[in-house]
Amino acid sequence: MKIKKKIKSEILLKPIIWEDNKLILIDQRKLPHKLEYYVCHNYKDVAFAIKEMVVRGAPAIGVAAAYGLALAEINEDDIEEAYKTLKNTRPTAINLFYALDRCMKAYKEGKSILEEAKRIHEEDIHVCKKIGEVGEKLIDDGDVILTHCNAGALATSMYGTALSVIRHAFWNGKKIIVIVDETRPRLQGALTAFELKYEGIPYKVITDNTAGFLMQKGEVDKIIVGADRILKNGTVYNKIGTYSLAVLAKYHDIPFYVAAPLSTFDLKSKEEDVIIEERDKKEVLYLKDILLFPEGSDCYNFAFDKTPAELITGIITEKGVVKPNEIMKLFK
Repeated sequence: MKIKKKIKSEILLKPIIWEDNKLILIDQRKLPHKLEYYVCHNYKDVAFAIKEMVVRGAPAIGVAAAYGLALAEINEDDIEEAYKTLKNTRPTAINLFYALDRCMKAYKEGKSILEEAKRIHEEDIHVCKKIGEVGEKLIDDGDVILTHCNAGALATSMYGTALSVIRHAFWNGKKIIVIVDETRPRLQGALTAFELKYEGIPYKVITDNTAGFLMQKGEVDKIIVGADRILKNGTVYNKIGTYSLAVLAKYHDIPFYVAAPLSTFDLKSKEEDVIIEERDKKEVLYLKDILLFPEGSDCYNFAFDKTPAELITGIITEKGVVKPNEIMKLFK
């Protein structure tokens, strides 16, 4: 039996920092070419950061929003107004509402919003680490793993969700290669590539429309993505393009996993209740300031899609791996 040497490693990227009553975020608009920080002094700065994608990823958005409400408390702003402003920044990722509601509950009970925000932050770090420890057992030595969007440290407080699984497999000595979807139109795949390069994890970038061909050629062993919301019926909302990958994976008999913390589960909403965010058409029609299509072209720019439960092999959480029809086991 081959004994694998465990690699000791430490996550170096810290996307969310609370220091001297300021929220400091890695400015993801500048990545992958520049590692710069965006400093939030008040809740309006945080709302801007969430809306304009300075900070991205469901768990990271939730933590940032919690600190945004804490800044409102510190600055003696109207808490209800701050809550409303932060809540309306982005409509699909459930972690935003989860974190804000927790902080508001603490506030109404006479507790410190800041202390609750810090708890949410620490919990997210612990949970994402656990997701990696649980999920890496699904990865075999030599696996080629395809991922979509960025479900890494940059999308959380640390470690990531899908990338936490990949990180822990790599740290435990498994020889893996990651296939990184570019993820049009915001190219979040560049953020994933930035993280993988930062830690020396082998990867290859592909255009989104290459994924099916690689599966057809037998060059993808597993697919792992993150999630922005998971319903009680197992429906997963994630970055646009996830559904297409799941259909292709089903056809080619490739395991399709979703990695997400319990805070991403929405046990109350039905599919018709979930708002799929539509973003500025310029993200599709322009490359920076260059118009790529004929003047006056219209387009769709849905930020997310929904993947039905029957296309999902398993959901990796901090409490274990479950099938989509077993979700309620996690909440007993």
